[in-house]
Amino acid sequence: MMKNYMFLAIVLLFMMTGQVKGQSVSAKSAVPVIFDTDMGPDYDDVGAITLLHAFADEGQANILATIACTNYPKVTQVLSVLNTYFNRPNIPIGVPKGKAVGDKDFQHWSDTITARYPHQIRSNSEVPDAVTLYRQILAKQPDRSVTIITVGFLTNLANLLNSRPDQYSKLSGKALVAQKVKNVVSMAGKFPKGREYNVFRDTLSSQIVFSNWPTTIVCSGFEIGEKIHSGLPLTQNASIKNSPVKDVFTISLPKAKEDAKGRMSWDQTAVLVGVKGAESYYTVKPGRLTMNEDGSNGWDASGKGHYYLVEKMPASEVETLINELMQHQPVKR
Repeated sequence: MMKNYMFLAIVLLFMMTGQVKGQSVSAKSAVPVIFDTDMGPDYDDVGAITLLHAFADEGQANILATIACTNYPKVTQVLSVLNTYFNRPNIPIGVPKGKAVGDKDFQHWSDTITARYPHQIRSNSEVPDAVTLYRQILAKQPDRSVTIITVGFLTNLANLLNSRPDQYSKLSGKALVAQKVKNVVSMAGKFPKGREYNVFRDTLSSQIVFSNWPTTIVCSGFEIGEKIHSGLPLTQNASIKNSPVKDVFTISLPKAKEDAKGRMSWDQTAVLVGVKGAESYYTVKPGRLTMNEDGSNGWDASGKGHYYLVEKMPASEVETLINELMQHQPVKR
C-alpha cells in the first residue's frame, strides 16, 4: 500500500512540473479572442487573421468571433472566405449596421478571393449587427476572460460602450465590458505622439473609447509595425497553392513601391501580443493615450490604464516570426 502512495506522489510531482511520460502539460489555456478588423483598406489584416488561426490551430487561441468595423459590401464575405479556408466556417461574423467607415481595398483583392474561394456568407445582411454580436458573445463568457484584438477603427467598441441592456444581458455596454473583458490589444496610435489612420479615420469613436473604456488597453503603435515587412516569403513559397492569403499578397505587393520588401505589418503585431503577450517581444510603456480634435494622439505618462509597445526583440526577428506564421496552412478537422 505504501508503494502505491509513493507512486501516486511521484506521478503528481511530475504532473506539477509539466512532464508525464514525455507529454507536456500546459498551464495556460487558449486565449478567448474577439477579432475586430477593418479587413479592407489595408491588407495586413489578412496576415493578422492568418496569425490568429495559426495560434488557434496550436491551441493558443479560441476565436469567439470575427467582427468587421467597416461595412463595405464584401467585408463579411472576405471574413467568411478566410474562416472557411482555415476550416472554421462557423465562427460568428458581425458588421456595423449603422453609420460606419466604408473604405474597401484599393488593390481589389477582395473581388478575387470572394470569386475564387468558398464561403457561406453572401451579403452583409446575412450577419448580425456588430454590437449585438459583441453583447451575445460577451454575456456567455467567464468574467474578465476575453481579449479583444482590434486592428481597425474603434467604431464597434464605442458603440458597445454606449449600448443598452438587451435580451443577452441586463448590463449596460460599459458594465458588460468591465465584467467580461480582460483587456484590449489595439493597433492604434503613434507614440509618443502622432496621427494614425485607425484612430483619426473615426475620431469620435476613438475619443469615446480612449476616454471611457473600463479595462486595460495595450496599443501597438504605427512605429512598431512600420519596421516589420511581411508577405514575400509567402508569395515565394511554391508549395502553398490555392490559398486566399497568398493570393491577397501576390496581388497587392507589386502595386506599391513601398511594399517591394513586403507589406508593413501593423496588425500582425497586435495579434502576436494579444495571444502571446508582450513580454518576449516588447516592453510596455504605462500611461494614458490622449486625443486631439484632429484625431491625432498624445501620451500622458502620469496617466493609468493604457500601455504602448516599445521595441525589445529586434524588429528583424519579429519579422521572421510573422513571416513564418503567415505561411501556416489549414489543419484538417
